[in-house]
Amino acid sequence: MTRLPLITGATGFAGGHLLAYLSSRGIPAHAWGHRSKPAPGDRAATWTAVDLLDRRAVRAALDASRPSAIYHCAGVADVHGTWSAPAHALRVNAVGTHYLLEAARDLELGVRVLVTGSALVYRQSLEPITEDHPIGPATPYGVSKLAQEMTASESAIDTLLARPFNHAGPGQSPAYATSAFAQQIAEIEAGRRDAVLRVGNLDAKRDITDVRDTVRAYHALVEHGHVRRPYNVCSGRTYTMRALLDTLLSLARVRVRVEIDPARLRPSDTPVVLGSHARLTADTGWEPTIPIEQTLADLLDDWRARVT
Repeated sequence: MTRLPLITGATGFAGGHLLAYLSSRGIPAHAWGHRSKPAPGDRAATWTAVDLLDRRAVRAALDASRPSAIYHCAGVADVHGTWSAPAHALRVNAVGTHYLLEAARDLELGVRVLVTGSALVYRQSLEPITEDHPIGPATPYGVSKLAQEMTASESAIDTLLARPFNHAGPGQSPAYATSAFAQQIAEIEAGRRDAVLRVGNLDAKRDITDVRDTVRAYHALVEHGHVRRPYNVCSGRTYTMRALLDTLLSLARVRVRVEIDPARLRPSDTPVVLGSHARLTADTGWEPTIPIEQTLADLLDDWRARVT
């Protein structure tokens, strides 16, 4: 029987795009979700509901699929939300990863496992961040992702370590700024809210990659990356939140007033986050290809479809 790759968190943002990317290349996959289910008629994968914190369920599902490779995209991803539930993020991101890697080891699968961590493990810096930059997470989310990466680094399994920076695109949760902007614009256009767009800190600068480029990087890492060697996944460019908002407003079909909402200001908001993807490019040949204008246009069109 042909062994297929496994995507954990396949109903999530990056996991869903990764599933679509593999499908576009003619690669079927096993897919795990937690509570969510795929859209009816989705034949891109064989789906299984798995709770990462259920040790026996993880092992049983892994034994049943015996994948050729594992893309571990599951986990708590809401950076802002982890301030109110840090223990949950730590358990899901670190302990859940441990259960997955433990099962792969015990079942002797002999697979490469991509662990999607986060650039928020790094210490804050105004300079472009390479993989040799000092570690120093400043958020509960960053701590949970560092614990996840340390768990993967010490595993007997061949792990690939991705440190993605911000990524955006169609299907993203409104918990993230660009998606929240696009959602509000789409709702204003549809007459579902007043023509007032509420925002947080617009001066922050972020390195943002289209999610479709991000998942291409994940595939490139599984194919060509070096085990236990961290890789930044980023665009290598920063954009102020104000510039991103202005681009979205230029695409809006109505006039919108912008107001600062104190509730959208984070307890810790790093002024600049910029990465270097030189190592990833050197080892795999990957480079980002989708311009931010296309990312934002597709994101806004996706929200228009969602609110209609």
